Amino acid sequence: MKYLDKINPRTKEYFDVLEPEFPEWILDYIETKELLMQQHIGVNCGTIYSKLYDLDYWFSSLDHSIAVALIIWHFTRDKKQTLAGLFHDIATPVFKHCVDFMNGDHETQESTEEQTEKIISESKEIMRLLKRDGIEIDDVDDYQNYPIADNNTPQLSSDRLEYSLSNALFAYKLLPIEDIKNIYEDIEVQKNEHGEIELGFKTKSIARKFTKTVCKLSVIYRQNKTRFSMQFLADLLKRMRDDGLISVDDLYQKTEAEVIDIINSSKYAKVFEIWRNAKRVRTSENAPNGVYFVHCKTKVRYIVPLVCGKRISEICKTTKKAIEKCLDVDMTKFICIPKIKKF
Repeated sequence: MKYLDKINPRTKEYFDVLEPEFPEWILDYIETKELLMQQHIGVNCGTIYSKLYDLDYWFSSLDHSIAVALIIWHFTRDKKQTLAGLFHDIATPVFKHCVDFMNGDHETQESTEEQTEKIISESKEIMRLLKRDGIEIDDVDDYQNYPIADNNTPQLSSDRLEYSLSNALFAYKLLPIEDIKNIYEDIEVQKNEHGEIELGFKTKSIARKFTKTVCKLSVIYRQNKTRFSMQFLADLLKRMRDDGLISVDDLYQKTEAEVIDIINSSKYAKVFEIWRNAKRVRTSENAPNGVYFVHCKTKVRYIVPLVCGKRISEICKTTKKAIEKCLDVDMTKFICIPKIKKF
C-alpha cells in the first residue's frame, strides 16, 4: 500500500487544505526508501513518548516534508522548489532536533542538515527520478536557496508556516481545521522590506490571529519540560554511543521504535522509563545536587509576518506586545526530574 493511501484521514484533510490538487508527480519521490524512512520519526522530538506531554497524534517527519512541499507547490508551481522542500528533512535522525542538542547545536538546530546532499546523492532511486525529470541535484539539495521555502527568522516561509499550522492543529490543539483553512487562504506571495518575495497575509485580523497562535507555540517550544526532554534524550543517546550500544549511523538508519527497544534493553532503561512516566519537572535557581539536570537555552522560533507588505508588528500594537512577551521567556532555570540521578 502506498504511503498516502494509509495516512490518517485528518492528515489527508489537512493536505487537501494546503493543496486541493495533489501534485501526483511527487508520488514516486515519496515512495523512495530514504523519504519513507522519515515516516518512522515524529516531529515532536521524542516528547510524544513521555507523560510530561498530552500528545496523542502521530505526525511524522515525512508528513511534515510532504506538507511543506504542498505549500511550496501551491504558491510557486515550481518543481525544483517543491522537491527542495520535500527533501529538506531527509537527513532527520531519530528524535529529530534532540540530535542537534547532542551535537551542541541548541540554538540553530541545523547540524543534521549537513547530510542532506549526501543522502540524496547516494540514493539510486532519487537520482534516477531526478534524471528522469531533468533536474540537477544542486537544484534540490538546499531549500534555503528558495525564499518561499525557507528564509531567516522571523519571516514567514513554507517550512515555518507548516510546522506552525500542524502543531496548532494536531499537537497542541490551538486551532480547528476551519481556522487553519481561513488562515491559509489569506496568504499570498508578497514583497518584503528588503524587496524579496515572502509569504504574507492580505488581512490584518487573520494575520493577528495567526501570529498570536505562533506566539503560544513559541513559548511551548522553549518551556522547561521541553528543554529538559530534548537534552535528556540527547545525553541518553550520547551515553549509549560512547558505550558502543548505538552508532551515529544508527540514529539515521533505525526507526524511533527500534532505538527505543535498544534503550529498553540497556542499563539506561530505568532512567528512560522514569522520564516516560514523569508528569512534571522541577526547576531551581541553582544546580541541584546528586541528580541529572539540564541548564541550557534553545532555538527561539517565532514569526512576524507581513500584512500587505508591512510587518504585523508595525501596524498592530497588541500583536507587537504579544510578540515581545513571547520572546521574554526565562530559560535560566536549572531543570530536573528528582528521580533521575546522574547517569
